[in-house]
Amino acid sequence: MTIRVWPGSPYPQGATWDGEGVNFSLFSEHATGVDLCLYDRPDDAVEAERIPLTNRTDLLWHAYLPDVRPGRLYGYRVHGPYEPREGHRFNPNKMLLDPYAKAVSGPVRWHDAVYGYEIGHPDEDLSFDERDSAGSMPKCVVIDPAFTWGEDRRPETPWNRTVIYETHVKGLTKLHPSIPPEIRGTYLALAHDPVLEHLRSLGVTAVELMPVHQFVDDRVLVERGLSNYWGYNSIGFFAPHHAYATRSVGQQVYEFKSMVKTLHRAGIEVILDVVYNHTAEGNHLGPTLSLRGIDNKAFYRMSRDDPRYYIDFSGTGNSLNMLHPRAIQLIMDSLRHWVLEMHVDGFRFDLAPVLARELYEVNRLGTFFDIIQQDPVLSQVKLIAEPWDVGPGGYQVGNFPVGWAEWNGRYRDCVRRFWRGDPGQLPELAFRLSGSSDLYEASGRNTYASVNFVTAHDGFSLQDLVMYAEKHNESNGDDNEDGTDENFSNNWGAEGPTDQPEIVEIRQRMKRNLMATLLLSQGVRMLLGGDELGRTQRGNNNAYCQDNEVSWFDWEHRDLDMLAFTRETLKIFRSNPVLRRRSFFSGMLDGGRQKDVMWVREDGAEMADEDWSNPKNRVLGMLIPGRATDERDERGRRIRGDTVLLLLNGGARSRKITLPRLEGSGVWHEVLNTARPGHTRAVRREALNLVAHSLMLLQFEGAERSSERAGGRA
Repeated sequence: MTIRVWPGSPYPQGATWDGEGVNFSLFSEHATGVDLCLYDRPDDAVEAERIPLTNRTDLLWHAYLPDVRPGRLYGYRVHGPYEPREGHRFNPNKMLLDPYAKAVSGPVRWHDAVYGYEIGHPDEDLSFDERDSAGSMPKCVVIDPAFTWGEDRRPETPWNRTVIYETHVKGLTKLHPSIPPEIRGTYLALAHDPVLEHLRSLGVTAVELMPVHQFVDDRVLVERGLSNYWGYNSIGFFAPHHAYATRSVGQQVYEFKSMVKTLHRAGIEVILDVVYNHTAEGNHLGPTLSLRGIDNKAFYRMSRDDPRYYIDFSGTGNSLNMLHPRAIQLIMDSLRHWVLEMHVDGFRFDLAPVLARELYEVNRLGTFFDIIQQDPVLSQVKLIAEPWDVGPGGYQVGNFPVGWAEWNGRYRDCVRRFWRGDPGQLPELAFRLSGSSDLYEASGRNTYASVNFVTAHDGFSLQDLVMYAEKHNESNGDDNEDGTDENFSNNWGAEGPTDQPEIVEIRQRMKRNLMATLLLSQGVRMLLGGDELGRTQRGNNNAYCQDNEVSWFDWEHRDLDMLAFTRETLKIFRSNPVLRRRSFFSGMLDGGRQKDVMWVREDGAEMADEDWSNPKNRVLGMLIPGRATDERDERGRRIRGDTVLLLLNGGARSRKITLPRLEGSGVWHEVLNTARPGHTRAVRREALNLVAHSLMLLQFEGAERSSERAGGRA
């Protein structure tokens, strides 16, 4: 059968099924020719059809094939100069993935043929390899985007009520005993009833999924018997990763949409961790898989002195070229695709400063951020930056524009150091507990600019933070030299697992301290998935290549006490609006008659300058009156909360705490105590004992508030 070829249209880019045929469009500025290759099977080494694209409009090569249907496999071969010293690496012997492909058939099967140069040649990448790579490459898949969304609605949880659960599609579900074995580790498993019940019982409002864009397992890892489990190695910005699907080639799109729809029905938003700062093609010695062979000079940042080499702000060998409009368009089109077609609710941008490097410095008002701010779609979803990269000046916590939230690394480090017992932490701790106004207020942002976290995928889990003083990454194969050495952790008397009761007890209390501090701080709360279950990575703080029991959730041996404590603490958060302010504390309420937050010392009085400057002081109280809320109901009326007193003792000695005097009569209630989990009581004395290494939350119920509650019950 002869494939009919019509001119087609330059837009949209990618392969687009319109119900009658498929339009193909590929950008390449410097190419001299483009061939569209059609395949019958994913492992085919020879194309069934090779079709030169003779129509070129605005640097887009295009054709319409009325005889092609969804499910067809395809790739490209791009002709042009192979001149690495000029930044060009065209090699038509290499089959290339479409950057706009909506699905990819499978993994790269590593072979020297996928490199544009001869491996082992003395001239390295200046040489030219003539072998055909198609047999080692996955193929792009033409998809039918039709899906019955029905009345799918985004939960649109306000930022100040958002509780993010960072997790991994496979790791969360691979060992879950109540999920059918045939779907464990997949998109469908993540939306299965037992997982939904777990998330809802916690009070999670959003899952932040580690990378689900199509990614590549690095060759060096595969040859070690490992894989790129985390997925920060993208090669397809539009395609859901194939390995998280249960069905045949191309079904990952349908299954991803099904997952999103089910999570939305449960009131849970879906946030994607996206990697636009680099691709899986690595440095000048990397493989030719997609962008490198399509138009290397347009898509990647080149050294100004020698375009043979890449500028690397990501630590992975290359950086996307944010100076080129087509590279920016690729990212923007990808983001809109995930929002409009896949219905996701937001993004967390890996190494976000890379996207702001218009020259070499980070420009927080860069083109990328301007475009997003003006985009009617993307400006309305949740946007989170990982505010650092590995380039000069790459640590940019607090420097992103209005509309963006940030992972607050300073929150993580301060809270860890306080509970480890480091001296001199109170001044910074007060800022972190109250929303980090020192970092975000000057730029016009609010408390929800700060995404607070104590643990994340990168680093120790909560269990390991209290169980290991040193990293133990030997299984990664890099002689334990990978991963950070600055963990601010403490093993509390023994390295690793132990049966010593006193060590087990203090570790459990420290986990509760860290979790409660996180959940009771102003800002957006982000839990690392599995921390509520006591998940351990056996001391590995860089488990990026551990697709095994090191990373998977161990549901069988979950810590039920920690799970109950986390649920209870999140219930307290949800019940009291003073714990979820949108704006920063101003210092005063009601024209100055009362403070909206007061920092309390052991004798119940307000902290003085000498208390803040005393490095040995490890006790802090935070008093927030019930009227210090800024949440409103649908008619604009302020929602009143309950006065709370948060007490933290990071020292090794118990302390007598005198409770501050409040106007009016009433009773303090102990609603949370990490030294006595699960117990509540009325506190009728003027002072109480705050156990060493513990946190306590007290809630004041005055006579007026008691009457309101009684009236509500009546």
